[in-house]
This record gives sequence, C-alpha cells and structure tokens, in this order.
Amino acid sequence: MNTLNVLGIETSCDETSVSIISNGILTSNLISSQDFHTQYGGVVPELSSRAHLQIVMPLLKNALQKSNLKLQNIDLICATAGPGLVGALLVGLTFAKGLSFSLKKPFVPVNHIEGHIFSGFLMEEKPEFPYLCLVVSGGHTLLLIVKSDLEIVKLGSTIDDAAGEAFDKVSKLLGLGYPGGPLIENAAENYNNDLIDFPVAQCKNEFDFSFSGLKTSVLRFIQKEYGDAERIPHGDLPKISASFQRTAVKSLTVNVERALNKFNVNSISVVGGVAANKLLRSELNRISKKYGKKLIIPSNEFCGDNAAMIAYRGSRLYENGFKFSLSENAYPSLNENSFIKL
Repeated sequence: MNTLNVLGIETSCDETSVSIISNGILTSNLISSQDFHTQYGGVVPELSSRAHLQIVMPLLKNALQKSNLKLQNIDLICATAGPGLVGALLVGLTFAKGLSFSLKKPFVPVNHIEGHIFSGFLMEEKPEFPYLCLVVSGGHTLLLIVKSDLEIVKLGSTIDDAAGEAFDKVSKLLGLGYPGGPLIENAAENYNNDLIDFPVAQCKNEFDFSFSGLKTSVLRFIQKEYGDAERIPHGDLPKISASFQRTAVKSLTVNVERALNKFNVNSISVVGGVAANKLLRSELNRISKKYGKKLIIPSNEFCGDNAAMIAYRGSRLYENGFKFSLSENAYPSLNENSFIKL
C-alpha cells in the first residue's frame, strides 16, 4: 500500500486500538488495554463498551499527531466488523462509519479473524503464499492454508473450546486469575521436572482441535489429588501449569506437522493472542527448521488485538477492488464460516 493514508480501528473485545498506515509504513499503532477486567475474572461486555467510548477519540487524536497527519488527510477508513462482543464492536464500527460519512472517504469493514490471519505481513519478513496459518486466540483456533489475499482453505478448527479459552479456564481452576495465558506461562516457566500425562485429543477430522477434554483432565487430576483447587499446595502449581501448557502446545503443533506432511506450503505463520506463548513459538521454530519452512510470528504488539492488522487487511481488500456501503457491517466472501474447505 503506497498511495493511501489508512486508518484502522479495533474494538472487538477489551482492547481499544487506533492505527495508521501511511505510504505503506506503519506510523502509529496505539492500544489501550482494559486491565480492570482482571478483578471480575473475565471481560464484562458493558464495561468494555463504555471504556471504548471514552478512549477511542483520544487515541485517534494521538495517532494522527504521531503520524503527522490531520483527519482530512485520511484516505481510507477500516474497522473491525466482527466477530467480537456486540456492544464493543458497535463502538468502533459506528465511529468509523461516522468518520467515513463526514469525510466522504471509503469505508471497509474487516473480519477480525482475517486481520489476525494477515498480521504476519506487518513484520519486516513476511509470509509467502501459500502459507500454513495457525490462528490461536481466546475465541478461535483454526488451521488454514492461505493461498492469496482472497483464497483461504480451512483445514480444521476447534470442535469445542478455543486454545486461549482453555488457558483461561485452567488458570481459573488453579486459582491463578485472568487472563490465563501469561499467568500459566509464568507459573510454568522454570519447571523442568516430570510432567503429568494429560491427553491430546484425537478428532475425527485429523486437522481439528479439541481442548475440552484436556481442561476436564486437569480438573479430574485436581479433584483426585487434592479434593479441590483451594487445597493445591503453591509448590505444585508450576508442575500442573507446565503439564497443561505442554499438552496444549502439543495439541496445536501435532496438527501443524500433519499439514506440513500433506500439503506444499512456502512458509508457516502463527497468529492471535496465544502466538505470544514462548513454548509454542519454540516448538514451531523447531518444526519450521525440521521441514525447511520460513516461520513468521508477529511481534507481541501484533499478536493481541490491534488496529494495525485491521488497517492492513482493509487496505488489501480495497486494493483488490472491494467496495462497501455504510449500510454494510461485514462482507460475505471471507469469514470463518465460509472459508473454502478441502
């Protein structure tokens, strides 16, 4: 993207983000995280919506200032249209549509998951089509082959819990808190002894994922060994956390290896919030070297929800000729339920 100043807005859950890509260069990517949800053990939708309302305008002003632009200089406006929390999405979506209407500039609604899928292109080293893409977040787990900007082949998805959701639920079982991913990772970080043998689910479709059974296995272990979570000795938390994390990562990477053995791809990309997990990154790095494939993992700034990926994805759709009216909230061509299946 070399000719447009693209504004991206992301408000799908508990991060408010505003980003600008100018002349193909990311000039600002501001993210405001709603850390207050930790006291509730999860995201409270109404509070999330209110927080988005309070911060989106200040973020826009700061992003424009950081990019040395005025609002009138924006050429294209993109916003997350879903999936996500309805109230939270409406804040960013209606705000973006209002800007589009007042500035008389084109508007592109962006599928949140597609934003993640193409977030690797925000890095200096970019994925090469076709690439194998593992999407791992709090709400989604997908294995895809991305053939081009407009062709995505869905190999598999979770049949129950998403990977990030499983981390959150097990973290709650262990009394570690929310969000579960970094808390479990921190608890497991220095544990190098024997691990508990939790099962890796076997699905009917070899590329699907399942984490509900793993979560239940952790619960049954706690009940058998301690009676309930409140009786777990603090010294045992690293072992349980490391065992769960190792099994969860293996559940993801085994399907990646299956796909690499079956399909010809030029690179691998792992995206979404769980892509920040160090063990997952390490195991995928090992696999990429084993199969001689380039591995692209976005930096932590782009693993979580961010507007840069929304601006980038929206710009590519616009350059590919997609046009949208302000009455549209999403587009039918590429969403999670309509990825091309083998």
